[in-house]
Amino acid sequence: MKKIEAIIRPQDLEPLRIHLENIGYPGLMITEIVGHGKQGGVTHQWRGNQYKTSFIPKVKVEIVVQDKQVDKLTEGIIEVCNSGKVGDGKIFIYDVADAIRIRTKETGNKAIE
Repeated sequence: MKKIEAIIRPQDLEPLRIHLENIGYPGLMITEIVGHGKQGGVTHQWRGNQYKTSFIPKVKVEIVVQDKQVDKLTEGIIEVCNSGKVGDGKIFIYDVADAIRIRTKETGNKAIE
């Protein structure tokens, strides 16, 4: 099993949710986060004055899947969230040792099906 963690722009969340549902994977976890990458934040201008925002709002999407589903889902995330501009986000993939469905006590791949 793998855990896919994608850091994306907030405006990409709903299109991504719809896309993942359409390709057969409706389950995901969402966390609203703030941070910055290489760009170090954003400079804004308001009423003629410039100010810098160091942390940019992002959304962290987490999905636990069977190993065979990783490529399909990461390709889907890239397809929806890629604008070609700085700040599109990142995808991280982690190994998951086990999963347990609390209600039925199923473990492993059965717990995430």
